[in-house]
Amino acid sequence: MRFQNIYTDLSNRVCKAIVRNDIGLLQKLIKDPTFDPNARHQGGWTPLQVAVIQDNEPAVRLLLEKGADPNEVDQYIPRTNQEAALRQTDFSRELMPFRDYRDYTALHYAVIIGNPTVVQLLLANLADPLISNSSGLTPREYLYHVQRYTGEDNEEIEYMLREKEASYSVDKAAYEDQKKKERMQKEKEYRKKHPLEGALKNRIVGQLGPIHALASAIRRKQNGWHDEEHPLVFLFCGSSGVGKTELAKALVEYLHGDQLDKGFVRIDMSEFQHKHDVSRFIGSPPGYVGYDEGGQLTEKLKECPNAVVLLDEVEKAHPDVLTVMLQLFDEGRITDGKGTTVECKDAIFIMTSNLAQHEIADEAELLRLEASVTRDAQSTGTATATGVGISPAESSGSLAKTETNKATGATTDESISLSRQFIEKVIYPILYDHFRRDEFLGRINEVLFFLPFSEDELREITAKELRRWAEKAKSRHGIELSWDNDVVDVLAQGYNIRYGARSIKYEVERKVVNLIAKANENDEVMDGGRVHFVVEKSQDGTHKFVKLEIPKKGGEEKKSGGGWFSKK
Repeated sequence: MRFQNIYTDLSNRVCKAIVRNDIGLLQKLIKDPTFDPNARHQGGWTPLQVAVIQDNEPAVRLLLEKGADPNEVDQYIPRTNQEAALRQTDFSRELMPFRDYRDYTALHYAVIIGNPTVVQLLLANLADPLISNSSGLTPREYLYHVQRYTGEDNEEIEYMLREKEASYSVDKAAYEDQKKKERMQKEKEYRKKHPLEGALKNRIVGQLGPIHALASAIRRKQNGWHDEEHPLVFLFCGSSGVGKTELAKALVEYLHGDQLDKGFVRIDMSEFQHKHDVSRFIGSPPGYVGYDEGGQLTEKLKECPNAVVLLDEVEKAHPDVLTVMLQLFDEGRITDGKGTTVECKDAIFIMTSNLAQHEIADEAELLRLEASVTRDAQSTGTATATGVGISPAESSGSLAKTETNKATGATTDESISLSRQFIEKVIYPILYDHFRRDEFLGRINEVLFFLPFSEDELREITAKELRRWAEKAKSRHGIELSWDNDVVDVLAQGYNIRYGARSIKYEVERKVVNLIAKANENDEVMDGGRVHFVVEKSQDGTHKFVKLEIPKKGGEEKKSGGGWFSKK
């Protein structure tokens, strides 16, 4: 049962339309995107309660179809003559306006009007016949008072209420189970139309291996093919700036949509390097500083038990913090400093780490080099591809997977991955040596490896960053931004493996955005203008640089053209 204290002007208008029996207006009002079927009239009652007391069956059906909760209780308390008058005009003239109607449900009001059809409608939508009003009376008990007052017996309503009282708990469980199945089916249909892989690829450049592995694990969880006693746990390994955090954010956006604030918990584990930091993680015990604040992790999980929790740079956390995390991963619950058990079996934990980043990067570059040599050999017909068609388990070294381009017959290193042997002999020893706990690593569902970007991926990232600034230039300053293709190549050379995609972002800001900003400040280009970037060689021909051209100044130039009605 939910208790809402909010009311809206829209809800007031809905209630008035019901009282006037204006079904056409009611249908129009409930189509408003801000309509909430459970938002209250300013007097404290819900639209459904008005529809019932007005004996308006069509309105009752409409509101129930829109999700009105029959178990909301009336909060009307008569305080002034003005409130009593409002009760009569916007609720019912048949009821005593100065009577206390707190905690009356729609079912109580259905008993007053004595309409078996309305009672049946409410019970079919899981109205609870055991809720008591402010006088401590359930709807059936209240029926006896109504019958004594009116002198009429309503055996049909009494029978329905008595039957539902006996079966309510079973019916409620069946109803909720049915609703859950319907919701899951709708979510499944949505996922079919909007696959997770596609949503992640729209945000992430490259990293196909981690994307597909993450999507597969999430799909198993969403369809019930997972261990429901434990949360999903991932470890993202790789250099800084290769998309680890961005992939976590993309997952949150897909799973939680408009509830990003609650659905995403990000914790920088470099802030938990000391033993006493455990208290900040799960909350301080009674009598210690910070007891009332709770833990950074546990408080968030209380609000959203199925949140995506990002634990950045987990290798920097103190071993005692890792012990707490192990309990979290192993048991699916954790006890905070206040002694409250927090369930988190539905949560998704993503840890990021820079451990073994150099080994991963070096191996990836070697694989790409081998793949490049293989492609060159294939293009001349003098050699065969090495490693193609061999599974990671069968490979004796690192594996470079290649894909044939159907149009040209050439191969591309679109899907390069690390071999199982390399992972087990090189990377896992580094992880074990640092964490020194087999059970901690053993509780991780997937360890995903993020590789440095290839040349094609760097160009894609650069073009994406340029498009982002082009949109900003247009929306903020009314300036159109364009560039030659070789500008992308020159900017992509600013990639620094140490900083990942961030280095491309900084390169674009230094060599493109700075030039536009300076030109704009000097009024060389203004609103309505256009800038274009080209590549030129230095005088000695040793290097290339990006140059700004201004085909259209805008601003005053636009005014001199004759204003709004100019034919130019």
